[in-house]
Amino acid sequence: MADDTRPPQDASAPGDLRKELERYKIVVAELQRKIKGMEAQLSTATTMAEMPQVIVTKPKLHETLQRFIRKVAMISQAEKAAIMLYSPEDGELTVLPPALGLTTEQVKFFRVRATEGVTGQVFREGAPTVFNDAVRDERTIKDNVAFLNVRNGVCVPLIIKKRDEEDRVVEQRTIGVLHVFNKRMGMDFNEEDLRLLQMLAEQCAAIISNAQLYIQLSEEKEELEETLQSLKAGVIAINGEGEVRLVNSAAATILGGAAPDFVGRAFQEVIKEERLKRVLDDALQAKDEVSHEISLGEGRETRHFQAQASIMRGDNGGVQHVVAILNDITDIRNVERMKTAFVSTVSHELRTPLTSIKGFIATLLEDEEGYFDDSTRREFYEIIDQQCDRLTRLISDLLNISRIESGRSLDLHLTRVNVVDVCSRIISAQQSYTDRHRLRLEAADSFPGIVCDQDKLEQILDNLLGNAIKYSPDGGEVKLALFDEGESVRMDVSDQGLGIPERHRDRIFERFHMVDDDVDHRSVKGTGIGLYLVKALAQAHRNVNGATGDVWLAHSVVDEGSTFSVRLPKEAVEGRAQA
Repeated sequence: MADDTRPPQDASAPGDLRKELERYKIVVAELQRKIKGMEAQLSTATTMAEMPQVIVTKPKLHETLQRFIRKVAMISQAEKAAIMLYSPEDGELTVLPPALGLTTEQVKFFRVRATEGVTGQVFREGAPTVFNDAVRDERTIKDNVAFLNVRNGVCVPLIIKKRDEEDRVVEQRTIGVLHVFNKRMGMDFNEEDLRLLQMLAEQCAAIISNAQLYIQLSEEKEELEETLQSLKAGVIAINGEGEVRLVNSAAATILGGAAPDFVGRAFQEVIKEERLKRVLDDALQAKDEVSHEISLGEGRETRHFQAQASIMRGDNGGVQHVVAILNDITDIRNVERMKTAFVSTVSHELRTPLTSIKGFIATLLEDEEGYFDDSTRREFYEIIDQQCDRLTRLISDLLNISRIESGRSLDLHLTRVNVVDVCSRIISAQQSYTDRHRLRLEAADSFPGIVCDQDKLEQILDNLLGNAIKYSPDGGEVKLALFDEGESVRMDVSDQGLGIPERHRDRIFERFHMVDDDVDHRSVKGTGIGLYLVKALAQAHRNVNGATGDVWLAHSVVDEGSTFSVRLPKEAVEGRAQA
């Protein structure tokens, strides 16, 4: 080519001049083509220099690809450009947004199976191709040609290449293809376009692959951090030098601060609780797992934690990190305490009526001479009968609690019940146990009957009225009021007793929970299962629409009294209702 560019030494004849002029035109055209190619390569290098090598977010990847696609279209003078990635799950190549010159609908529905069309061929064979008559080319998928309005195009594989230290390709994998369509001004694509796009495609494949890896790792890191922050257990991590590296929100709350206040500082300096410092220090010193139960706080604010410290070792076997997990076991310890108190209370509750029964029977047995008249004997028998009923109720409550705790259902034996009659009978029975309280029933004369389990209704009223009397040690009025609510009935039990302190109101229906804020409350003996059982019995009733019964604390003022409300459906349905 260098010889062709020299001017002619002797060009005096007109014919020779014309020939030389034609030769010069050819040389100039070739030089212009080369200049254009070099400019395109320079533009390509500039384009790739503008593309960041590390992309860690999806928006950043989208922004980078948008610039890349525009440059690709400009360099190749194409009207449309798109990157398609292969999905192993469905065996198809789909467009990775953004695309240039394609509508949102075209981007969504342009997909090609890896076994079909020019796209599939280039992906399978890993070799680029040019097609300048999309309609007649046998390799193209005609539906896609019409859908995208394609005249011609270039398809280049996106190949990820792994190189060794000597820059030799030791492994490669095709992840998709790069498409450009419709050369501007009606021109055809050529080999120069193909070479340029190959160079761009290799760079693009590397960036997409790295970005996907970084994004995946970043998302996994964020997910792990979110998981740690959402844990109810406190998590504290320190390195081998005792510097705090991580504190999740639960741990920060336990320690009484914000996570940034602890991270980056020595745990001995920022953690004030000596018992927790001892756990971390023991793990560091022993270089082994440590587990202790610790209590933080004082009085009613005391929280109990199971602190477990685990060791993370480095490649050299030394301690790299210590991770302590603080599991809050306060509720477990409280339940254990309440169960212990429950066993003690139940023992007392069983012993009291048994002692009374045993005493009256022994008295009657010793009366061999007929000292007691019939009236006195009948009074003794009535007391024994009442104490037997008390035992029966307690044992029935315990059996029902056992069934509920074991997940077994409460069987309902449904009959039509006259609610007013049942309430009157329960009030009369409860009134016989006290002379310091006035029990009163309020109900309309035409109050409706309901379909329910009468025995369970009696248990509900027995517990509520019994509690009203028990927690009104100074006496007063206990009122049972009935209300017709259409598809349900409501029963309100009100007293003038001790009331319920606010901090207990959300927990009074928990099993074994007892109100013990003051001497008056602590002096009232009970098992802590009455309200829990009442709620279970009420909720065991449901109507055909699935609406269940319920019980709640309607009103309470300390030292003035409380009102509990029970709602039952008027027409409970047959079946085994889970409590």
